[in-house]
Amino acid sequence: MEAVIRWANMSTNYFARYIGLARGENLYQIKRGHNGISLDVADHVVAKFPQIDKLWLLTGEGHMFVELDKHRPIPYYKADSEKDIVRISELKPDDYLFLPMVGGCDFAMCYNGQAMGRVIPAGTIVLLRAVEPDAIILGGEYVIVSKKIVTLRIVRSAEDESCFRLVAGDREHYDDLLLDKSSVQKAYKVMVKLITND
Repeated sequence: MEAVIRWANMSTNYFARYIGLARGENLYQIKRGHNGISLDVADHVVAKFPQIDKLWLLTGEGHMFVELDKHRPIPYYKADSEKDIVRISELKPDDYLFLPMVGGCDFAMCYNGQAMGRVIPAGTIVLLRAVEPDAIILGGEYVIVSKKIVTLRIVRSAEDESCFRLVAGDREHYDDLLLDKSSVQKAYKVMVKLITND
């Protein structure tokens, strides 16, 4: 419920009135975890916001939004893509990005590292898509999660075909890393970079 109210950009009381509830106390009880979402409340929500998936609202299973195409909001985590991506399943989105022209992204996080230099400056929001390690396309930018390291780098071929060469954007200050392909546990392709200007 909290995610829907935040997405709607309304206060809890205003949201309650907007969906047709007499007062917001029910919603506060739901947000605090004292009550579950009733079918009646779910019906009120989806009547005003048909893009919200009723099954998700009632059970938490699936996706928040009915349409799973390029127009769906992208969950944004104000967390570091190299430090926090290993616990992505434990995190709750801090917000949602609405970028209709961007499809195929699973979520967005901050990149706060230095190794990518001007290619991906620190503070950039990266929109990521989970891919199987054997689907990594050489030359692409990926967050790589392995047994020993989590890093955002450009993935290239290595002389040893059993390894990836992970290349920094700032090659003057950062060396290439060789990583055994079999040690890659997860890979997230950088689909879009939102570079902010200070």
